[in-house]
Amino acid sequence: MEPEFIFNSTGIVKDIHLCYESENLSCIMVITPSTIRVLLYIFLGSFSVLTMCGNLLVIISIIYFKQLHTPANYLILSLAMADLLVGALLLPFSIAVSVNSCWYLADLICQIARSLDVSLSTSSILNLCFISIDRYYAVCQPLRYRTKINFHAVVIMILVSWGVSGLLGIGVIIMGLNEGKCEGRCFSFHIPISSIAGCILTFYLPVIILLSIYLKIFLVAQRQARSIKNTNCQSIKSGASVSKMERKATKTLAVIIGAFLICWTPSFIGMTLNPLSNYSIPIAVIEIFALFGWSNSVLNPFVYAFFYSWFRAAFRMIISGKIFQGDFANSKLF
Repeated sequence: MEPEFIFNSTGIVKDIHLCYESENLSCIMVITPSTIRVLLYIFLGSFSVLTMCGNLLVIISIIYFKQLHTPANYLILSLAMADLLVGALLLPFSIAVSVNSCWYLADLICQIARSLDVSLSTSSILNLCFISIDRYYAVCQPLRYRTKINFHAVVIMILVSWGVSGLLGIGVIIMGLNEGKCEGRCFSFHIPISSIAGCILTFYLPVIILLSIYLKIFLVAQRQARSIKNTNCQSIKSGASVSKMERKATKTLAVIIGAFLICWTPSFIGMTLNPLSNYSIPIAVIEIFALFGWSNSVLNPFVYAFFYSWFRAAFRMIISGKIFQGDFANSKLF
C-alpha cells in the first residue's frame, strides 16, 4: 500500500500509512516492529493457552468427581465455562487486533467478536451474582439453604445468566455498537452515549448488588464468629466447623469477585467515559483495558488452587493421568 504524506503542525512532512487506500475515512495503520510483533504473538498466545488449560481443569474436576457435584460448584462450573470461551474465542481475536492494527476481515466477524465480549463478560458477572446468592443462604440462612439452593434452582440461575448475556450479545450485533469513526479497525469502542445504559445494567448495577450481598454476608459471618468464640457448648462447636467451612468458601469466592472487579472496572469506566469525552481516550489504552479485563479469566483457576485442597488433589489426578487408570470419580478429595 502506497504511503501518503501530510504536514504536521511544524510544517514537517510526515509519512503515514492507511488501512484502506481508497477510503476517505480509513484508519491509520500502526507500523509495529517485527520483534514486538513476535513478542506479542508469544505473550497473547501463551495467555490464551493458559486460560483454556486452567479453566478446563476446573471443568473436568467438577464434572468427573462426584464429591464436587454441589450447587455452588455447578455455578463455579458455569463461570469456568465462560472463562474457557474467553481463552478459546476472544483472545485469538485480541491477537489479530493487537498485532495487526488494521482489520481486513468481514465487519460481521468483528461484530461477532464484540458480541462475544459483551456476552461473556455479562455471563461472568451474572454467575458471580448467583454465586453471591448461594453464599448468602449458606452463611446467613443455613437452615433454608438446601430448600432454596437445590439442583433445579441452580439450573435456572445458569440458564438466566447465559440467556440474558446471549440476548445482550445479539443486541450488540443488531445495533452495530462496534461502528467507529474510521474504516479498518475492530474493537474501536466508539460506543454511543445511549449505550452507557447498557454498561449500567450489565456491570454497575450487578456490582452494587454483589457488594451489598457480600456486605450482609460479612456482617453475619462476623456475628457468628463472635458467638462461636463466646460459647463452650460442644454441639455448637460441632456445627461451628461446618460454619467455618462455609465462611472459607465465602472468603474464596469473595476473592474471586474482588479479582473480577479489579480486572474489569477500568474497561467499563473507559467505555463509559470515552463517548462522554468525545472519544479522546486512545484506542491502545482501551484495548489494554479490555485485555486486562480478559486476564481475569486466567486468575480464577489459580485462586481455586490456592484456597481449595480439593482442586489441588483433582489437579494432580488429572495431570498425572490417574483418572484414566481406575474409578477415581468417588475418590475422597477432602
